[in-house]
Amino acid sequence: MPGADGTNQEGSCKALCRNLVSQNGLQRETADISQSVLYTSLMGLLLVADNEKELLALGSGRAGLRNIGNTVSEEFSSLSIIWGQHGYSAVWLQCFLNAIVQCLSHTRGLRDYCLLKSYKHDKFSKEEPRLTEAFAQVLSGLWDSKEEDTVVNPRQFYNIFRDTVPYFSGYSQQDAQEFLRFLLEKLHTEINRKPYNRRPLKDPEQKYARFRISEEAAATWKKHLDNDDSKIVDLFSGQLRSSLHCSVCSHYSNTFDVFCDLSLPIPKRCTAGEVTLKECLDLFSQEEKLDKDNSPCYVLQMCERCNRHTESTKRLSIQRFPNVIVIHLNRFTTSRWSISKSTTYVSFPLTNLDLGPYGPIDCGAVLYDLYAICNHVGAVNMGHYTACCSDENGWCYYNDSSVSAISETQLQTNQAYVLFYQRSNNAITTRK
Repeated sequence: MPGADGTNQEGSCKALCRNLVSQNGLQRETADISQSVLYTSLMGLLLVADNEKELLALGSGRAGLRNIGNTVSEEFSSLSIIWGQHGYSAVWLQCFLNAIVQCLSHTRGLRDYCLLKSYKHDKFSKEEPRLTEAFAQVLSGLWDSKEEDTVVNPRQFYNIFRDTVPYFSGYSQQDAQEFLRFLLEKLHTEINRKPYNRRPLKDPEQKYARFRISEEAAATWKKHLDNDDSKIVDLFSGQLRSSLHCSVCSHYSNTFDVFCDLSLPIPKRCTAGEVTLKECLDLFSQEEKLDKDNSPCYVLQMCERCNRHTESTKRLSIQRFPNVIVIHLNRFTTSRWSISKSTTYVSFPLTNLDLGPYGPIDCGAVLYDLYAICNHVGAVNMGHYTACCSDENGWCYYNDSSVSAISETQLQTNQAYVLFYQRSNNAITTRK
């Protein structure tokens, strides 16, 4: 291409092609790919991406979801005060589904992936993506650019989910966080990019004591991706590090687990008052002594260095940060005879939640912005779920079929139950 613009474009493409080659582990001497082929392929990919963006015409997204458990008229069921006057009713049976679906609908990476039907190109599982198709159909209704102020019926989606997870059949009160976990797991199973006939992991008992923590974590993460790799993993999966400290030889033994949400304890207060999300995170990650006082099934831990059963301490931290982090405030406590709910007011930042202090040492700031909240109002067996979600025009309150604008000052309540944070482009970290 002649001229300065052509020169600059050619130079930028050369640089990008070099990056593509290096990212794929190809050496310059062995990369038998011509510059013209790379350039043509690159431009084709860019054109496809642009076309997909043009095809994705979105509405406001401010559409309600019909509560398919309703036994009364829509007008009657939309009034949340009814619950307080008449006790638990089938009116609210599927509100847990509606609240979580609204939060996932505003998870842009997942929304666009479903609306563009990209999962059809990713799927390797023998299972038909029935649940994914039904979920995408619900999202299509919510974001239909031709329909405004509409109400979407999720019955087909719920019926398929119920058949897939019989635990959610019937008419009992269900938990939104449990529904979220089951839903993400089933979606992942259907759109897993890995072949159905999986190869067994080599040497499952292999130890990484000779490696650094980061190398051990990376090897464990790679093994996970060998079997499980999907858009759900891309967006929601992170890695937790559990570190056991031997009280005899001071050895640290590490295990790494994949997580799709963090379930945080809420600090107890002698008097009613406010706690912060930071305090919940601090309590989650603080060092815990493993003894018979705080663990009814306590047994001495075997130290892999001194080969003795010794007392130890345990600490949790985030080793790998997900693109979307789901934070579950554990408001429900189970005792021997009952389940109780905490109504403690937990304040949380709307922007720049820094999770860096809970990650690897010296990882830097890891920033997240809030984009959705699932709320729970009421008692354990007589509750109702709603959602607050952010879009280009601000925040909106979703109460089944009822949708209304809401200000940021109204988001902070003692009903917040599940928080959805998107990793910010401003996040800085020295270790992925």
